[in-house]
Amino acid sequence: MNGEEFLRALQKRRSVRNYSGEKVPMEKLNLILEAGMLAPSGRAIRPYELIVVRDKQKLIGLSGCRMGGAARMLAGADLAIVVVADEEKSDTWTEDASVVMENMHLMASVLGVGSCWIQGRGREAIDRGATEDYVRAILQFPQECRLEAILSLGMPESEWPETSLESLPFEKIHINKF
Repeated sequence: MNGEEFLRALQKRRSVRNYSGEKVPMEKLNLILEAGMLAPSGRAIRPYELIVVRDKQKLIGLSGCRMGGAARMLAGADLAIVVVADEEKSDTWTEDASVVMENMHLMASVLGVGSCWIQGRGREAIDRGATEDYVRAILQFPQECRLEAILSLGMPESEWPETSLESLPFEKIHINKF
């Protein structure tokens, strides 16, 4: 893939919240997971753990992990990948886990799989408790692991137009000073 093809892949990436019900093939899931595992990590510590959730009841339960319906799409997703990390292993656990999320998000798009990043760290669940505690109760990950985010995955219900380069806020780029 050259630079222009990569840029085109970025233009096509969208947050997808509506899924067709079609299953995500295992070969695509494996590529998405491999992309996550290839993410760079501070000092190559890789403090993250990935929890793949395909159980429909757990997905429905997880759909309540955010106030305001921000995780509602999990109920209709084929699966989700929950990214947690051990904060004691690395002071860059949030960055490391975020890069894992981004790699998987991009790979899903390249493969035609719909995905949506559901932020977990620092968010509130429908029970008014912390999203992290809500998700931990369902998935039983250890106390030393902190929730970064959940990647909702499913085959998209429809296609979206790509982002035009002309629409980008180039005024946000500063050279040598703000």
